[in-house]
Amino acid sequence: MSDFDWKNLLDPLFYIHFDVDGVKLGLYIVLFIVFAETGLFAGFFLPGDSLLFLAGIYNRELIENVLFIDSDFLNVILLASLVAVSGVVGNVIGYWFGSKSGYYLYNKKDSFWFKNKYLIQSKDFFEKHGGRAIIFARFLPIFRTFAPIVAGIVTMDKKKFMFYNIVSSFLWSFTLIFAGHYLYGFLLENYGINLKDHIEVIVIALVAITILPVLYKFSKKTKTEE
Repeated sequence: MSDFDWKNLLDPLFYIHFDVDGVKLGLYIVLFIVFAETGLFAGFFLPGDSLLFLAGIYNRELIENVLFIDSDFLNVILLASLVAVSGVVGNVIGYWFGSKSGYYLYNKKDSFWFKNKYLIQSKDFFEKHGGRAIIFARFLPIFRTFAPIVAGIVTMDKKKFMFYNIVSSFLWSFTLIFAGHYLYGFLLENYGINLKDHIEVIVIALVAITILPVLYKFSKKTKTEE
């Protein structure tokens, strides 16, 4: 890895192609990113959705460096399953953290890594939708970072939390990774469109699709408070 730029941290391909002295670590970095975004409140700025979609496109590159499987379908299944497990573990850590430090978080001052308003807005979102919030939040940046923490703060039933945690993580990972992989193949085979040549457009589109609902909710809530 060379010519590092801090802007790379917002680029999903930076993680997928990550290597150290020629050793490709993309899969491990992707799994850690998923864990961090769902289990550590500091992970709210990470490119979760676009990362998984692109991971689906580059699934062969990610998997073959760890385990070669002579089956395209099984490669996608394996990648999606590993990502799902990372998401489940991340949420468990988030729940535990919330249950142990709820009071501290609500009284913590804002910093680059933590915004109290995100915690409060996630709590409102959680209380409105109940257990389904765990599933909804998985597809929404910021909310998926704070939802398990809030679940821990409000001491949501552990069995109920684990059910929604597992369902949401597998639904999220399989939907985005399969969509990226098979849409890439479909467009390339039928229309000669190579999505690898349009990565920036894909990232911008996914960010817009996932961020706009969040921004709309935040702005609506702000206007209501005013």
